[in-house]
Amino acid sequence: MTDGTDGATYAWAPAEPKTRKNRSGLWIGIPAGATAVALIAASLVLIAPGASVAGVQIGGLTAGAAAQAIETRLAETAVTVESPAGEVTVTGADLGATVDAAALADKAFADNPMWKPASWFPQGTGVSIEVDAAEAAAALSERSPGAFRAPVDASLAYDAGAESYVTTPAEAGEGIDVAAVTAALQSAFDAGIPSTTVQAGLVPVDAPVSTEEADVAVAKLNGILDSAGFYIGDERTVPVDRATAASWITVTPDGTGEFAISADEAAIQNAVAGLAGSVDRTAVNADVIVDSGGEVIKALTEGQTGRTLGDTSGIAAAFAAQLADGDARYALTVTETPFDTKKTERRIDVNLSAQTVTLYENGQVYRNWSMSSGKSGWETHTGNYRIGWKTSMQDMGCVDGYDWCTKDVPWVAYFNGDEAFHGTYWHNNFGTPMSHGCVNLTVNNAKELYDWAYKGTEVSVHY
Repeated sequence: MTDGTDGATYAWAPAEPKTRKNRSGLWIGIPAGATAVALIAASLVLIAPGASVAGVQIGGLTAGAAAQAIETRLAETAVTVESPAGEVTVTGADLGATVDAAALADKAFADNPMWKPASWFPQGTGVSIEVDAAEAAAALSERSPGAFRAPVDASLAYDAGAESYVTTPAEAGEGIDVAAVTAALQSAFDAGIPSTTVQAGLVPVDAPVSTEEADVAVAKLNGILDSAGFYIGDERTVPVDRATAASWITVTPDGTGEFAISADEAAIQNAVAGLAGSVDRTAVNADVIVDSGGEVIKALTEGQTGRTLGDTSGIAAAFAAQLADGDARYALTVTETPFDTKKTERRIDVNLSAQTVTLYENGQVYRNWSMSSGKSGWETHTGNYRIGWKTSMQDMGCVDGYDWCTKDVPWVAYFNGDEAFHGTYWHNNFGTPMSHGCVNLTVNNAKELYDWAYKGTEVSVHY
């Protein structure tokens, strides 16, 4: 290269290359950093080292893995049982043993997380296992049938002769002591050992369905038989006899002490079909005798409302559902027709001045007779009274203290102590005071008053 002045040739020296930065340390540090981050992240989900539950080491595991480890250890723990019937080995899984492993693992992590060094190597946590007694008994009896005598469940049935449901009591069986086996499993699990041996005797085995449970069901069923029927209000208008009600019912035990009740809708429908003939009726008017204040002293005819049964299309199904719930009182819907009441007022007037007896009905004279009241010294008392005791015949005065005796006095109706209306056969002098205080009437008139004046009829005696 020339500069164009002295003819000499020059060349530029190449520029000194720039020094490159050494990044090897960065590349070496990346794996170490990633590892540290991973370790930190892991510590956030792992249980602290040394943690254990009932002898199961769960340190360094996630809660999920710890739960699985606890469940696996319990399921695999074996118990060899030595009994009078021989030797048998069962596992926790055979016995239906369980623990809430998830809750235990979650608590272990919450109390002892790996990220918290102070919680490392904590004291082990104990736990109570649960054993399904029925499953355990079944497993032991299957492996050692000679040690097992099955219990007999209590049962119930309808006794046609007694027309009632009756209980057949439960009978206890016999089997290996499940409680002893459970305790041995618990000890082995707590100690963290895979197997153990226990001596267990034979003990009574209760029936799944007890006598008491059957008795409760029998009481409910007999309550149904006691009250079964179609009701209008509180009246059992159409009773269902016990045998018929029992024929409608089916009882199904579930093997655990419950007895399900169901009812035959079609059979109930047969009874429903005839309901109208037993329920429908016309109204009957009342006919009553009253006093001057309107109070009833005698009902000659009791009033009765009329009624008509409504739609019966859904009764059988509804009654079947009620019976299944133990309710045997089916309420019928009816349309009622009221009755009228005929009231007749009756009272008796005794006029001592006129020596007459007048019977009044609804304020009008019904009968008027001459009579004989008490003679001088035995005057009939004045006042307002009511007919009380009545008798068709009696002797009068024939006791100590009386100086007369009249036999077989007919049609006696007392109104004031020993003063009464009665028939008189020993004189015919009516219209003149003749008696010892009673009101003498002819026999025929006394009989008519006796029949006409009911207990409670008002009597007014005056001059």
